[in-house]
Amino acid sequence: MTDTAILPFVSRPGRYLGCEYHSITPHTGDDLLHWALVFPDLYEIGMSHQGLHILYHLLNSHPQVQAERSYCPAPDAEELLRAQHRPLTALESGRPLGSFDLLGITLPHELCYTNILTILDLAGLPFRAADRVDDQPLVIGGGACAFNAEPVAELFDAILLGDGEEAIFAISDLVRHHKRAGTARRDLVEALADIPGVYLPHHYQPRYDEAGRLMAIEVQPGKAERVRRRVLPDLDRLDHLTHPLVPNAKIVHDRLGVEIARGCTRGCRFCQAGITYRPVRERSVEQICALAEEGIARSGFDEIALLSLSTGDYSCLPQLLPRLMNRFAEQRVSLSMPSMRVGTLGADLMEQIKRVRKTGFTLAPEAGSERLRRAINKGITEEDLLASVENAFALGWNLIKLYFMIGLPGETLEDIDAIAELARKTGRAGKVSQRGRRRVNVSVGTFIPKPHTPFQWEPQLSIEQSRERIGRLRAALDRSGVHVKYHTPEQSYLEGVFSRGDRRLTELLIGAWRDGARLDSWSDYFNLERWLAAANRCGIDLDAYLRRRSLDEVLPWHHLDTGVDPEFLKRERQAAEQQLYTPDCRYHGCQKCGLCDFKTIRPLVQDPHRQVPPPGTTPAAPRTEAAPSRGQLSFITYERIGPICFLGHLEFMQAMVRSIRRAGLTPLFSQGFNPTPKLSFGPALPVGTESLCEFLLLEHRDPINESDSWIERLNQSLPPGVRVTAIRPYRGRLPQSIACSYRIDLPFPLEERDSGLIEAFLVAERFDIDRSRKNKTSRLDLRPLVHELAIIDRQTVTAVIAYHSGQPGCKPLELLAQVLQREPHSLLCSRVLKTAWQPLDP
Repeated sequence: MTDTAILPFVSRPGRYLGCEYHSITPHTGDDLLHWALVFPDLYEIGMSHQGLHILYHLLNSHPQVQAERSYCPAPDAEELLRAQHRPLTALESGRPLGSFDLLGITLPHELCYTNILTILDLAGLPFRAADRVDDQPLVIGGGACAFNAEPVAELFDAILLGDGEEAIFAISDLVRHHKRAGTARRDLVEALADIPGVYLPHHYQPRYDEAGRLMAIEVQPGKAERVRRRVLPDLDRLDHLTHPLVPNAKIVHDRLGVEIARGCTRGCRFCQAGITYRPVRERSVEQICALAEEGIARSGFDEIALLSLSTGDYSCLPQLLPRLMNRFAEQRVSLSMPSMRVGTLGADLMEQIKRVRKTGFTLAPEAGSERLRRAINKGITEEDLLASVENAFALGWNLIKLYFMIGLPGETLEDIDAIAELARKTGRAGKVSQRGRRRVNVSVGTFIPKPHTPFQWEPQLSIEQSRERIGRLRAALDRSGVHVKYHTPEQSYLEGVFSRGDRRLTELLIGAWRDGARLDSWSDYFNLERWLAAANRCGIDLDAYLRRRSLDEVLPWHHLDTGVDPEFLKRERQAAEQQLYTPDCRYHGCQKCGLCDFKTIRPLVQDPHRQVPPPGTTPAAPRTEAAPSRGQLSFITYERIGPICFLGHLEFMQAMVRSIRRAGLTPLFSQGFNPTPKLSFGPALPVGTESLCEFLLLEHRDPINESDSWIERLNQSLPPGVRVTAIRPYRGRLPQSIACSYRIDLPFPLEERDSGLIEAFLVAERFDIDRSRKNKTSRLDLRPLVHELAIIDRQTVTAVIAYHSGQPGCKPLELLAQVLQREPHSLLCSRVLKTAWQPLDP
């Protein structure tokens, strides 16, 4: 677990707590191999990444391997670690990253690259692999950006191309063997090259001409000309994520993810994932349902996300959705499908989704005109889109989100105008519904020609061109009721540079990082000027990376093999120019991309003859008894001790709700659009305050007859540091005014002056303070809120503070800072313990 010494001083300390439900309990052993799985972004992004969860659980299923996690700290936490000379550590054990055997760093997107440098530096490791010594961990990369990791290739000892589920075991076994044998680090790295899919960057060196143009990728003698990616043939062969990690802090995708398929062969010509994740491999309906059943029971999540590059293309979706909804609707567990393709979700399936709550509805036409959609092989028509929108509005959705790209090859200004017209038509399609205000949001991103796609040779718009086209679109939709969001052209520019960049960008990356570049995918932190200044010092022309490439040009990723024949990409590029459609190989025969051998690698589709049932034939939901409008009320008291006290009130409420669901208690739910469990908490505990006497009131279906048994079940499902002490039946409502007793252990000794200040406070009739909340300043009289304030010894104070529902309150440390006339920062290391409470209601 992270050193708790930093938690009082950072924003969102829940990011650094660890102790998530189902995270491992670290142990040591001479024969254990220790991985640190690192995601180079903030916790709320990294904990939403399915790939890291998969590797974490697989590695920890190995009896001689232990995997822990780490994420990039926010700038305030990074600054604090540096000021206190503390290394970055793993969440589970607090062990410094530099002491692990291997660091496995995910490469999810190009704008995370400076975060990798932050992690390496805080781990005490040299940036470049060539500078590391024998007692330092191997640094291995993998993920979506591995297929052109050249801008960061020199940071890694090795990079895994493709699926990692089997490769991580091969890597682990090899490193364990050589670790026992005492093999030198350099020889161990060389041995990794024998594992299929593992790329050693130092085996391949780029050669440039005098003008700086890449001329060749020179390969060490005896090494393969190209490194081919690894492909997992069958998802059903691996049973994992039945014990999902449950975050304590709020994350971006806070739900149970179930991967129902991997790969997509729709053939959108701009899509890198459609190349690097093919062929399509679908899970069976039976395993999906089993993973959902176990995952929900063991996590307490209230949403299941069916994950795939194109979830609507899952061949057994008409059978899967009703089965899942029939199982989970009564538990108020909803379904979401984050990646839907226009035309794949009919009215019957949409009816199933909305049975619990209507999750988001996002469609991605990508282009506004039929001509441009044909060029990119999108395979949808305007009629398809509007039919989907009409269904959604008619079934009660009031918000439709549309995603488009600008700058696609062959785009004209008329295509920009077509986006605006399609958005307006989408809004008009909402008139079929009379259910309140209907909204359309349009999100726009600049097209980036990704490596290994048919458009990899195309140019990217400049910043100025992107601004002009976004401005034209916004002007066309002004006063239309359509809200336009866009990815900033400056961030798209830098992403494009690194997407098609080469190893010369490593120097730029380090220079910009030293100038303060951090978290570049977050607009709050991104600053293009840093990058331009660093590029100027390095003599690098960033615009040159966005230029058109010739078909015979050596590309920086030439030696990295996705398995797809480059000639197939050229044929697809030509088909785009001619607006020819390439059908999906799942249902229309092999398109000869070169990947499949049809022995071990082949499309795996559960229903290759999929036919969507006609309307009205979807299996009906089983009849269930209506939930009672009034259930049993139970008053639950609990302790909250240790680092868990650093969770915010809303985050802690979420953790408790999930614990109750895991324990098997069936709460009653509110009615309406977003049903929530019926429970009420006592006053919010200030962040960093521990308590021996918290309480909540839960309304649930079944009576609790054996409270001791339920106490045990709840305690087994709670996060570390939380313990239920009693459950009893309850009548009425929670008290609206209470007095809470606190013990505060200070980080400094009290002086005679402090004693005098406390005495003066106690005899005062008023004690007004100025308090700022949400950019507003108000006056608050603390005196009537404080019933007692006493010094116990030189470093201990007790206080009794009153709280009234709906009225401003006072935190213990806020009180002491005001009374003792101290800087609030000086009190943050105090230990605050809530010891008792009593109602003040008459």
